[in-house]
Amino acid sequence: MSLESAFRIASALVLFSAMGISVYFRRKADKEAGETISRKVDGIFLMVIIKLGGLILWISPLVFLIHPAWMDWAKIGLPVWIRWIAIVIGFVDVVLIYWMFSSIGLGISPTSATRNHHHLVTNGPYRWIRHPLYTFGSAIFISFGLIADNWFLILIGILAFILMAIRTPKEEANLVEKFGDEYRNYMKRTGRFFPRIRT
Repeated sequence: MSLESAFRIASALVLFSAMGISVYFRRKADKEAGETISRKVDGIFLMVIIKLGGLILWISPLVFLIHPAWMDWAKIGLPVWIRWIAIVIGFVDVVLIYWMFSSIGLGISPTSATRNHHHLVTNGPYRWIRHPLYTFGSAIFISFGLIADNWFLILIGILAFILMAIRTPKEEANLVEKFGDEYRNYMKRTGRFFPRIRT
């Protein structure tokens, strides 16, 4: 087996492990919560951008996995050791994604809206970060791009994070409306995407 084949297999394992965890927990939440949240709550413009971005986000890695030569135009030429470190980061991130989904449980939502019976989750990674899904999810695609040695795949991971960050203030406004001072106090002791640095 060539080194490139090993990197390709590792990137596929990282991507499909994270995808499988996400699909499992999202379907479970939709089924057990007994409600479907309309994507229209984020507005038509943002909904279209998210759907188009999501399409690019998922198709690009699949194109690389099916036929890597089709993505050669975006090859970086990274040292092999960086790509090995990216594999380790990718698998650590898969564990973090599982931890995040198992912590939020039925509260996971495909939009900025909260579910009717959602309670404020402050355990697991939510003890330190208010939106770990955006951090961990983007990190999966960035690590995939590093393993694949492809700047375009890294870029779409970064752009996905930016897009989710744009939506976050609306999501937090919904959470303040639902939980009031409980969420305001939670915001004071946690970071939005990364743990808050205590001074």
